Amino acid sequence: MTLDYTSHPAELVGSGKVKGKEKPVTIDDLKKAIPAHCFQPSYFWSFFYLLRDIASGLGFAYLAYKYIPLLPHPALKFAAWGFYGWVNGLVFTGIWVHGHECGHGGWSSSRVLNDVMGFTLHSALVTPYFAWKSTHRRHHIYANNLEKDHNYVPPGLQQYAAYLNIDPKRIEQMEELGEDAPVVIIVRIIMQQILGWPVYLFNNITASTGSLYRPQSKAFLGNSHLLPSSTLFRPEEAHLILISDIGLVAMLGILYYAGTQFGFANVALFYGQPYLWLNHWIVAITYLHHTHPNLPKYMPEAWSFIKGALATVDRNYGFVGKHMLHNIADYHVIHHLFSRIPQYHAEEATKAIMPLLGDAYHSDSRGVIETLWESFTKCQWVKPDDNPDPKERALWYQSGVCPPPAKQMWYHGWM
Repeated sequence: MTLDYTSHPAELVGSGKVKGKEKPVTIDDLKKAIPAHCFQPSYFWSFFYLLRDIASGLGFAYLAYKYIPLLPHPALKFAAWGFYGWVNGLVFTGIWVHGHECGHGGWSSSRVLNDVMGFTLHSALVTPYFAWKSTHRRHHIYANNLEKDHNYVPPGLQQYAAYLNIDPKRIEQMEELGEDAPVVIIVRIIMQQILGWPVYLFNNITASTGSLYRPQSKAFLGNSHLLPSSTLFRPEEAHLILISDIGLVAMLGILYYAGTQFGFANVALFYGQPYLWLNHWIVAITYLHHTHPNLPKYMPEAWSFIKGALATVDRNYGFVGKHMLHNIADYHVIHHLFSRIPQYHAEEATKAIMPLLGDAYHSDSRGVIETLWESFTKCQWVKPDDNPDPKERALWYQSGVCPPPAKQMWYHGWM
């Protein structure tokens, strides 16, 4: 059985409106403002960018292999290998974005080609394509819905207090309790950027418990992207999850064989380094899109598809964002509104809707390090505003200390 993960339920997409620049705006209003060609993928451009990325990655690897050993000093070699890892990490992330586009049906007009290419590219980057495609689709359907979203769902007052073992009445006095020391924040950021992606795949951490199809499991991998019987998936998806696992095992086998032939140290240098940077970028991009002091979250009674989609922020990363990350960070708002728009049309489509949205559109051009620090210090839990109408009420990020990682993992069934 083949399942369609690329479309959103009509009743969700068509529901709700937000206050635009001059009047309330609906999804249909936004769609009509976007040129029709922006919704059409191009085989030429999709293959062009993919082949360009593959050629770039191979070219950087060749240059590193040929010239770094010739450097005269160990410190220079160390720095050069570090630079290689960072640059090819961007290339890896760009290739991963192609697989992400395939999962949304925006890479080509052929569903079969999308799945073949997406499975191949994501498996090569140790990502379970069909499993992630399933949960990522639901993230898009329920973005910023505190009961059903899959990505970076913040705790409310009671849960945050439980993380810290503090009486909820004292939480709003956290400034008096002191803030995390800078070194603690740095360590937590590093932990998230390195471990966040694999921990999410293994245990669905940062997702709402309402994102599960069945009650949370205490079994090993019971809430993971790797087990066909995981609580994340419907029974009819089991065969697709198994196919994803086969892709992962095959790639790990290839890496092991490469290690036996060329040395595991070389595999770590040429593949492992960029892969760690890929981990960083996946986590940073997703986290920073949905975690910002000016972005609301919603309970189901106040949530609608358009309100949830617009509660994200575009992050402008200049040349890197446009040419290496394929606009996934720079134009993420339009991606949540219309996920099938190809990345090479995202800028045009965004500019077409900005006049309608006014202040409902969010963007931030500051750097990754500055905004990670802001989100870690100012976005720890959410508090409802004072709107008396539950259907109009939003929840807003509040400052606080970082909860212990073990507490959060326990809450998500990890421990």
